[in-house]
Amino acid sequence: MDSMFTCAILKEPLMVTKTPFTVEPRDVTLLLWTHPFGRYRRLPDCEARFGIRGCVLTDDRRMYPGADAIIIHHREIVTNATALPSDPRPRGQKWIWMNFESPSHTRGLRRFEGLFNLTMTYRADSDIFLPYGYLVTRLHPHANAPHTRPRRPHLLAWVISNWSESQARVTYYHRLVNYVDVDVFGRAGVPLPEDSTVVRTVRRYLFYLALENSQHTDYITEKLWNSLLAGAVPVVLGPPRENYERFLPHDAFIHVDDFPSPRLLAQYLMLLRRSPALLQRHLAWRRSYSVHLTAFWAEHYCTACRVVRNHRLSTDTITNLQRWFES
Repeated sequence: MDSMFTCAILKEPLMVTKTPFTVEPRDVTLLLWTHPFGRYRRLPDCEARFGIRGCVLTDDRRMYPGADAIIIHHREIVTNATALPSDPRPRGQKWIWMNFESPSHTRGLRRFEGLFNLTMTYRADSDIFLPYGYLVTRLHPHANAPHTRPRRPHLLAWVISNWSESQARVTYYHRLVNYVDVDVFGRAGVPLPEDSTVVRTVRRYLFYLALENSQHTDYITEKLWNSLLAGAVPVVLGPPRENYERFLPHDAFIHVDDFPSPRLLAQYLMLLRRSPALLQRHLAWRRSYSVHLTAFWAEHYCTACRVVRNHRLSTDTITNLQRWFES
């Protein structure tokens, strides 16, 4: 590949390889205080799904006195859908603050200063870091990797459900459609076909608008990773280009800031459609990497369990939660 990128590395590898002489720490019990957004999901078997041993996951609050750590999702406590544990905290028990919304959609942080021991978010500087997706290096790069020779009937798509005229992405869309057609799907456009998904729909397009609802450090969501999984080239609006390049090769995406105006961006997209050789600049990275879409929420629970198991003795308290997350 011509371009190199600095990947934001997961603080611990997801898959764990055990050597014959490894002395494993004892099993840990992780209590999920509430299911995110009140939607029940069966708790995963971490060893079967991710090769992570020694994890006992439960959502039974009666296990609170013996739990090594508790995962507490921000939305439920800030909206008072549930209260924080009222019983005295057992010695050494860790409270994990979990949140995957952006700072623009995360309120009430000041109420929770000094309560949590670990953070689990999409930010690379979290104690437990898990992005919305990531690239996996292929063991054997090959020229015929999926989506390196796309033949797609349509140019540009956008799937959006949360439409607000105050958002930068909506403002940019209004300017862009003056120069190029955009097929809009979702609650703000044509409903997705009942037998389809975002990824399946986007597979018919060369490009996809991966426009975030707000712009913050490392806030790069499934919008980008779904488009990569579908084989489209994402056109991104979010944090600056250098932030994206911590996770992706330089040419794996097109940033709206690469162009002085939406008109010039539209002209570039139409040029790429007419020039397969030029389009290859944005596809060649696929020969060396595959795309992993993070499994919500199973992967989060198991990753948290592994970190707690390997760092059992650390009990620091977070006193600057709001300042850190909003930075």
